[in-house]
Amino acid sequence: MPKAIGIDAGGTLTKVAYLDEHNELILTTFPSNDLQSVMEWIRNNPDIEDIGVTGGRTEQLLDVIKTMKSIHYIVEFEATLKGVRFLLNKEGYFFERSMITNIGTGTSIHYMEGNTHIRVGGTGVGGGTLIGLSALTTGITDYNEIREMATKGNREGVDLLVKDIYQGMDTPIDGHLTASNFGKVSITEELKQPAEDIIATVQGLVGEVITTLSIQYAEEKNAQHIVYIGSTLSYNEHLAQVIANYTRTKKHTPVFINDHGFSGAVGALLNITEYTIV
Repeated sequence: MPKAIGIDAGGTLTKVAYLDEHNELILTTFPSNDLQSVMEWIRNNPDIEDIGVTGGRTEQLLDVIKTMKSIHYIVEFEATLKGVRFLLNKEGYFFERSMITNIGTGTSIHYMEGNTHIRVGGTGVGGGTLIGLSALTTGITDYNEIREMATKGNREGVDLLVKDIYQGMDTPIDGHLTASNFGKVSITEELKQPAEDIIATVQGLVGEVITTLSIQYAEEKNAQHIVYIGSTLSYNEHLAQVIANYTRTKKHTPVFINDHGFSGAVGALLNITEYTIV
């Protein structure tokens, strides 16, 4: 049974990371609106001695478990970057320097070199923007529905592309690049668009803004690789594809890691354990 666990108390899910008897990393989740289930799980694992905690709901979590075990808090940014560094190495990625773009409700961008990192910037554009603009333009507010509809949409009837401006002429840059997000609506008489096309376009805007900013910081720091993580990317293949394509177009390398949603929990675990995770 685990002697130490890392917990990331997020807005929707509480993620837990620990080592099994074979010293292998185990990851699990609990609903954040049911922290009592976390407490019960800890009680059912009496060998646990130390708990590393991080995340936006840490205070609520501590109200439930603070008298149970030895508690070690780590700032969320620190935990996430510590976890990302480990998960990258676990998947065979070893970069001298890289950018880490964390897409949650908003977006935070970090520069990582070796074992050090600094926050270089960010933007208010993120998952909150995706849901908010989708709600305003289509009335749809459920994130899972937004994610699924985006995969069915076609942006070409809404976005103005470079090739639309040059209309048959040779284009100075890739003609399929976006010249203006939602720009085609302003020059056509067709104002009504299918909801899936609108949502795909909203997601395209969000992805391109985040990628453009990430690339600017990467060029400033001379970093080739940009690692994209965060809750908004979870199970969102359309957004990941938008980001990957645009990053490659700008001659940088996008990296997506498995289990990136557990970065905070893994970092909280690493903060308190001297074990070597394999």
